[in-house]
Amino acid sequence: MLSESRTELGTIAIGHEVVATLAGAAAMEGYGLVGMASRRITDGFVELLGRENWGRGVEVKLDKDKAYITLHIIVSYGVRISEVARNVMERVKYAVEEITGLKVARVNVYVQGVQTDMTRSGV
Repeated sequence: MLSESRTELGTIAIGHEVVATLAGAAAMEGYGLVGMASRRITDGFVELLGRENWGRGVEVKLDKDKAYITLHIIVSYGVRISEVARNVMERVKYAVEEITGLKVARVNVYVQGVQTDMTRSGV
C-alpha cells in the first residue's frame, strides 16, 4: 500500500494502482495529449495504452509522506511539448493531492512519442 492512515473508525489504505490510475486520468484531461505510453520501449516502438491501462504508463513511489509520480506520455503533433508537459504536471499534482490527500513532491513527465495525423490514419 502506498498510503495508510488510521481513524477512530478504522484504517484507510490507498494503493499504488489507485494513485497511478488517478494520475493517468488527470493527465488525459489536458490539451495536446494523445495518450499514455507503456513504460517499456521495445525496439524503438512505443505502445499507446488504452483507457483501461493508463496506470501502466505511470510510476508511483513513496518516500516517507511524499509521493513521486512519473508519467510516460504521447503528445499530438504540432503542440508545444513543454506546455503540454507542464500542464500535465500541474493537473496530476492537483488531482492526486485533492482526491487522496497525499502530498505530491514531484511529477516527472517523459514524452515517449509524437503522434501525427498520418499515424492515426494508419498511413
